[in-house]
Amino acid sequence: QVQLVESGGGLVQAGGSLRLSCVASGRIFSIDAMGWYRQAAGKQRELVARITSGGGTKTYANFVKGRFTISRDNAKNTVFLQMNSLRSEDTAVYYCNAQGVVASATGRADDYWGQGTQVTVSS
Repeated sequence: QVQLVESGGGLVQAGGSLRLSCVASGRIFSIDAMGWYRQAAGKQRELVARITSGGGTKTYANFVKGRFTISRDNAKNTVFLQMNSLRSEDTAVYYCNAQGVVASATGRADDYWGQGTQVTVSS
């Protein structure tokens, strides 16, 4: 069974930094794109950043460009989100997403979500 587990969230002052990690566990053959989404209280979930399987293409939401950096370690089925210059409006639950996960149990490509990690930025 494939699971995504995020870590690295917490409370930080405005202007500070956090690094989120997400590990995909299970008997995984391959993962296509991985990404981070966030959902603030009372708002819809939105894309923060996304990275393709080879890391060649990275997509960022306009509101994080120049502040956040996404990366991945395919050998460890892990994706990272380095968040710098955090603002109070970055406060949200951050979710990891893995697309096109091919696992031995199913033999097909499925998408998975993590349980989320809270990021709170105090002003």
